[in-house]
Amino acid sequence: MNEAKIRATIEESIATKQRVLTQCLPSIGRLCDLAIATLRGGGKLLLCGNGGSSCDAAHAAGELVGWFEQKQRRGYAAIALGHSVPTLTAVGNDAGYEHVFAREVEAIGRAGDLLIGFTTSGSSKNVVAALQQARQQRLATAVLCGEKRGSALDHADVAIQVPSGNTARIQESHLVCVHVLCAAIEEALA
Repeated sequence: MNEAKIRATIEESIATKQRVLTQCLPSIGRLCDLAIATLRGGGKLLLCGNGGSSCDAAHAAGELVGWFEQKQRRGYAAIALGHSVPTLTAVGNDAGYEHVFAREVEAIGRAGDLLIGFTTSGSSKNVVAALQQARQQRLATAVLCGEKRGSALDHADVAIQVPSGNTARIQESHLVCVHVLCAAIEEALA
């Protein structure tokens, strides 16, 4: 890859984050407040997504259970769904892949918990099904997605819509949101 292409990619990433800064601050703040209230109330955070978004969910859970910047704090209750291969393959095989996250929400989700779904398209069927299941069980719900109006938005109490249609730029911005969320939780609860 030549230097001009590298520069253009980085500049596009920066421009997307600038749009997040100008357009998404209120929703990022609402997600932080909701997650903090959930943990303060004794609830847990359940996170899910597919592919790179699954990695974002696991990254967030790892930072919260382990630590983000404050090394001398207790762990916070956060679980990335879909990371147990036996559960994932059993549910996927027996019920269909669109049910893998919803089944885990059914099993471990409780009223007072928060489900955070990551879907760059805003319409991943298994994330939408998990959000629907969470609503049925009286969990709070949030979604991080891109600029498209996907069906996940219909089932989210809080939505962060990254103003981009480029999957890589959306995921990069989701990671910034994850780090902001982790820092806010640590500041509020440590």
